[in-house]
Amino acid sequence: MQILQNTSLKPYNTFGIDVPAQYYTEITNEAQLRELGLDAKLPKQKKVLGGGSNILLTKPVEGLVIRNCLKGITVAEENAEHVWLQVNAGEIWHDLVLYAIHKNLGGLENLSLIPGCVGASPMQNIGAYGVEVKETIDEVVAWHWEERQFITFKNADCKFGYRDSIFKHELKDKVLITSVIFRLDKIHCINTSYGAIQQQLELMGVSEPNIKSVSDAVIAIRSSKLPDPKQIGNAGSFFKNPTIHNDHFKKLQEHYPSIPSYPVNNKLVKIPAGWLIEQCGWKGYKEGAAGVHEKQALVLVNYGNAQGTDIWNLSEKVLQSVKEKFGVELEREVNVW
Repeated sequence: MQILQNTSLKPYNTFGIDVPAQYYTEITNEAQLRELGLDAKLPKQKKVLGGGSNILLTKPVEGLVIRNCLKGITVAEENAEHVWLQVNAGEIWHDLVLYAIHKNLGGLENLSLIPGCVGASPMQNIGAYGVEVKETIDEVVAWHWEERQFITFKNADCKFGYRDSIFKHELKDKVLITSVIFRLDKIHCINTSYGAIQQQLELMGVSEPNIKSVSDAVIAIRSSKLPDPKQIGNAGSFFKNPTIHNDHFKKLQEHYPSIPSYPVNNKLVKIPAGWLIEQCGWKGYKEGAAGVHEKQALVLVNYGNAQGTDIWNLSEKVLQSVKEKFGVELEREVNVW
């Protein structure tokens, strides 16, 4: 295991931000975690990178940056209705989705083409098109730096919320997720109710969807409106979709009859952040090398050599304008270092 100093993280984040890490290493097996924990020469401050697809680097990173490259997928358990897959955290998320579909296992198809690695999925409680990954997670296994042992977190222990979990708060920078156990379905429950999936299936000529066609539809939708990080630096959805009270929503609806919404319960409504941002005139906006994507206002992009602070400052302006126009406070979805 090699420990590098003052290493650029530009290749390891999808925004393509060029900042150095004080120390940098990659792990490919769990034994290396014990080595890192016992090495007194290394700083105690440790941060974990997976696919780098949900992170904004705004300054040089102090301490040790660990790139999680743990690979492997195994069947942990199986019965007549479900298969439990244990997936190591360094596996590419979309590769797992395709693997599950190939094995005819349902539950992940609506989460197709989300960038990043498996280890980030419970941390962010990733979600798309009416599905959140918490619905399929049975357990999360993580290495605890201070306790120097592996700890298993059951689903309830993870404190999952909207794009949220215990790993973003109480356990932030205290653990490194090594694997996730997903409970997937042999008997499929097809979900096409959210967003444009049903419309896309009709365009594809699919009248009786299965997990493969739902995945294909999601891939087509995401590909049509989200930029490829290999071509334009970005971290996907930069902001969370806000949830507001019904009373607030009704007042907005009086002024904006076409405002889209998704009911959460009898008191709360979720509004697409992209719609709010677009109504404020940000779609396609450029400020130096930073900008708002021309096809999806939810996505901030690096058109060249933007600094992380450039992206951050632009996001501040977007937040403020949405608050002034709609009285709605957006939250960033990306992790900021």
